[in-house]
Amino acid sequence: MQNFTNLERIEPLKRGSNERKKDYKEIYEVFRPSEASAQSDRCVQCGDPGCHDKCPLHNYIPYWLRGVASKDIALSFKISNETNPFPEITGRICPQDRLCEGDCTLHQDGYGAITIGSIETFISEEGFKKGLTPEFAEHFTDKKVAIVGSGPAGFSAATYLMRAGIKVEMFEKANRPGGLLTYGIPNFKLEKEVVFRRFKFLQDAGMKLFLNVEVGKDIDFKELLENYDAVFIGIGAEKPKKANIPGENAENVFLAMDFLRSIQKKLFEEVYDHKYEVSGKRVVVIGGGDTAMDCIRTSLREGAASVKCLYRRDAKNMPGSRKEFKNAKEEGAEFIFNASPKEILINEKGEVIGIEMLKTQLSQKDESGRQRVEIVDNSEFRVDADVIIMALGFDPVKPEFLYENGIETNRWGGIVADENQECSKPFVFTGGDCFRGSDLVVTAAQDGKIAAQAIAKKLLAPVQD
Repeated sequence: MQNFTNLERIEPLKRGSNERKKDYKEIYEVFRPSEASAQSDRCVQCGDPGCHDKCPLHNYIPYWLRGVASKDIALSFKISNETNPFPEITGRICPQDRLCEGDCTLHQDGYGAITIGSIETFISEEGFKKGLTPEFAEHFTDKKVAIVGSGPAGFSAATYLMRAGIKVEMFEKANRPGGLLTYGIPNFKLEKEVVFRRFKFLQDAGMKLFLNVEVGKDIDFKELLENYDAVFIGIGAEKPKKANIPGENAENVFLAMDFLRSIQKKLFEEVYDHKYEVSGKRVVVIGGGDTAMDCIRTSLREGAASVKCLYRRDAKNMPGSRKEFKNAKEEGAEFIFNASPKEILINEKGEVIGIEMLKTQLSQKDESGRQRVEIVDNSEFRVDADVIIMALGFDPVKPEFLYENGIETNRWGGIVADENQECSKPFVFTGGDCFRGSDLVVTAAQDGKIAAQAIAKKLLAPVQD
């Protein structure tokens, strides 16, 4: 270990931008064993590892790096899967530059962080090649939990419940499982067979998955309360935030998740809304997070004539992953910073023809530590467009079954829960975006893990005389 003085940080090979824009295949190759071992051997094995602390799942990163460096894939696979319900997924999509790699000692000292995310992906993929599989309980109790939603939080909760020997039945309103992982994150970042493989492990271990079943519509929530020992709610946050500007309800103004979901349905060869096709059109994306980058890169693959991203802060303050910003630029996106939308411009036929923007500048920091955005007076400028995609974040949807069953929500619609992820109604738990608002897959996974552990403790506690 500690071979960082002899070896530089390397990234996995990436397909060229012109080639990768022609399809939706993942753009990064998985490390070869020699590459993963060499990069892992750079780890300094910190006594107080920042990578572990900064990871929401608190993965035992130095331990599985040591295993990879010594070519013990079985040990690394076991350790990696111990704290993470789907490491090959988080390895692909986590913003490591803001999490584990951002707090790597080598990064802090200027040597270049360990390529943690890519090694995390390698461990699972190499383990699967060798026939390794995730572990679940050999014997199950008579306890049974219903999970509402198959996104990252529910996915994680199911994993840890089944490790504890608790039966799981999952209800998903879509045609396929995975929630955001399936219908919100494009294939070029996460091919769907990677997601479905993990669900198959769960199903092979005994989980029952009910697709095209919406709780509150196709099945009453009260039935779940009556027929299961506990319920976990992981319904995500699907209510898009809007700019609240004139013209945003025009026909060719799309909401990010509607656009991404429709294109994914098209790729699945499901029925989709053809209005979301952008071939030959001038596309403008408003926003600076990973969802905005997903919309940009999807539009380019769909044959848009041009794609511009408008963001109200500067490049340094973009909330998304650095590598996604870099990939979008490589693939041909144009970025206009310090610009805030004022009005969608529409012709006499009601068609989008552009957007009027205002220049901005950053001022003093607010209570969160970010610089405030100020509008520059008399700074209007126009950007021509045929399609506007709003990628401004999401708030939780508040289904009626929450109110009807006494499940408390806060002022913005998020489900209220305690430190164990338990709601105001006993034996009902929650996690992910419907609890915390639009956030990372890895934070949703941690919520699901905490909830599952609390449920197991509550259901499997010895009966007191």
